[in-house]
Order: sequence, then structure tokens, then C-alpha cells
Amino acid sequence: MQIWTVKDLNNLIGGTLQRQPVLRGCWVTGEISNFKHHAPSGHWYFTLKDKQASLRAVMFRSRAALVPFAPGNGLKVLAHGDVRLYEKDGSIQLYVDELSPRGTGELFLAHEQLKARLAAEGLGDAARKRSLPAYPSCVGIVTSAAGAALHDIIRVARRRNPQVRLLLAPTAVQGAEAPGELVRALDRVGRSGLCDVIIMGRGGGSLEELWAFNTEEVARAVAACPVPVISAVGHEIDFTIADFVADLRAPTPSAAAELAIPAAEEMAGTLLGMESRLKKALEGVFWRKGCQLDLLRQRPGLRDPRSCLNVRAQRLIALDERLMSAKTGLISKKNDILHLFSSRLHALSPLAVLSRGYGVLQDDQGCVICSVHDVEPGAVVGVRLADGSLECEVKTRVEIV
Repeated sequence: MQIWTVKDLNNLIGGTLQRQPVLRGCWVTGEISNFKHHAPSGHWYFTLKDKQASLRAVMFRSRAALVPFAPGNGLKVLAHGDVRLYEKDGSIQLYVDELSPRGTGELFLAHEQLKARLAAEGLGDAARKRSLPAYPSCVGIVTSAAGAALHDIIRVARRRNPQVRLLLAPTAVQGAEAPGELVRALDRVGRSGLCDVIIMGRGGGSLEELWAFNTEEVARAVAACPVPVISAVGHEIDFTIADFVADLRAPTPSAAAELAIPAAEEMAGTLLGMESRLKKALEGVFWRKGCQLDLLRQRPGLRDPRSCLNVRAQRLIALDERLMSAKTGLISKKNDILHLFSSRLHALSPLAVLSRGYGVLQDDQGCVICSVHDVEPGAVVGVRLADGSLECEVKTRVEIV
């Protein structure tokens, strides 16, 4: 009896599985459960199950990056890969290299999932959509140079208004290279500063043919474009992610040109209407100003300015005479008041008292003598009179009781 080590037995089982052609590149259908997106590595781990059994599966990051939809628990899928043994824990796993949904189409599911994600970010909100310019001078066109959409846009533009310039940014509109080319063309036209509005689109086709306009990179380029974008992809029944995020959706490229380019006849009619309104407004202004001028002409100062000046000159002379009279009266009154106060001040002056025969006695220090007790007999005192002074000797002192 042979005794196996676990490693040897797992190696045998693993080698047996690898030698089975039916287990290499096989297709397995089932429902996803226990789905896990391992963040550090980017690998997907999940279980495929049906009503009777389950099978562990793994999809490495390099292959998972090619899947155009987001797997989730409960989703029925069709998986392609190799059945191998994971020797570390002895479990049989399906190493998936392709994954597609069952029931709903793969592209349709990816379309709906991307639309829901962009809607959650607000890229489809009506509030962020810009209105189209009323009178564009240049319209950018992002489409295939060989497609019927370009010819339809040019035909409509020439019919409606040949004066509007068209700027073409040629790009692929289907195939693997189309999304990147569309993004670069939008960025080039949007940042050129030459266009007032951009038409991006193509003719009709299948969902696969229109898929470039359903990619996330094109949708974000449309939303980030600095110029309003009209999405005109396919026919009226077609609806893409680009339509969802664009500022305006047109059912066809021809309809987009109709929306973007105003008809020359309509512009001419609008200009005639504006001219008529302007003329009426100017006539109203002239009439009102004429009435104001007539009123001004009726004023005396404007009818006979010399007479008006004479009247004002006479009034000025009268005012000058009144001013001089008032000034003379005021000066006379002030002089009378001055004389009155001068007389009162003179009456109070010591010199006026001396002129009436009085004198002021002063001792040898010049101090005024007010009492007989301030001097002794024999003292010399000064007597100040109105017209001079005297030196006198006191002979005796008589006190008045």
C-alpha cells in the first residue's frame, strides 16, 4: 500500500486535471455569489453556482480589466477558463479569462451600469446643461470625415446659413481606437477657442457599432468640454451615454445642424424686427426731446436774454444800494456805542479824578498813602497831580475823628 504526502497527492490531482483537454478552455454558466474585488491586487474572487452545486472561481486583474461590466452577486454569467487545482488548500477552481452576462446582453448591461454611475455623479442633471448660443459664428463637427453624417450636416448648414463657418475634427466613430480619437478631437476643438458649439455624432448602426459613444472616457470628455455639445448619434431610436451627458441630444446629425445653425431668413426677419423697434424707440426719444426743447424756448430768459439780464442788473444795483445803506447805518450805530463806552471809561480813569483838583500821595517808595498813620511828621511825600508832581514835607499830622 502506497502512502502519499499531501503535496504529492495534490501534484498528482493537479497534473491529472491539466492533462484533461475538456477542462482547458471550457465554458461554465452559473450565478455569481460571494463576489469579492480584492483591492490591493485587483483580482476578482467569486463562486459560480446553480441549484445543485457550486464552483470556486478567480479572475486575475489583467483579464478583469477587459470586462466591460461590473459583476455582482446574483448575476448569471457565462465564464470561460481552465479548471485547475489550487494546491495550497486543495480546492478545484475555475481560472476565468472571459466573463459575460447571460440573459441581458453584455453591452446593454454595461451601458446601463455606466449610465447609473454617471447619473449618481450628476453628469446627466438638467441643471448643468448649457443652452446653445443663439447666433454662432463657427460650429465644430466631431465625426468621421468619410461618413454620411458629415455630408448631412454640411448640406443643412449651407441651406440654413452659409455664413456660419464649420470646423471639422475628423475621428474614427467605431472600433477599438474610436473612443480615444473622439476624446482627443473633442478636446482639440473645445479648447481651440474658435467654435461656439460642437456637434458630435455619426450615422445609425448596431449597439456594437455605436459603442464608442457609450464609453466612460467619451462621456466624461463631453461633460468636461468648455463648449456646449450636441450629441447626434445614430437614428432617432438610438440613445447613447453621450446623449445622456451632452448639453443637448439631437435625434440625427441633420437635426443637430438644424438646432445649432439659425436660418439666415429667420435672422434677417429678427434683424428687421429689431430695426423697426429701434426706429420706433428713437422716434419716441426725438419727440420727447422736441417737447422739452419747445418748453425751454418759451422761457423768458431764452426768448429775450438781454431783457432778462437788464432786470437782473437792476436788481443787483438795488441790492448793492441796500447793502451800502445797511453798512453805513451799522457803522454809525457801532460808533455811537463806542463813544458811550469811551465816556464811561474816561469817567472812571484816575487821571480824570486828578483833573478835578485831587492828588495822590505817595511815600518815598512810590506806595500810595491812604491814611495819616502811614506817615510821620517831617517825612517827605510825593503828590501826584493831573499835570505833574510835588515833593512836600509833612509838618504835622491831624487825625479826623
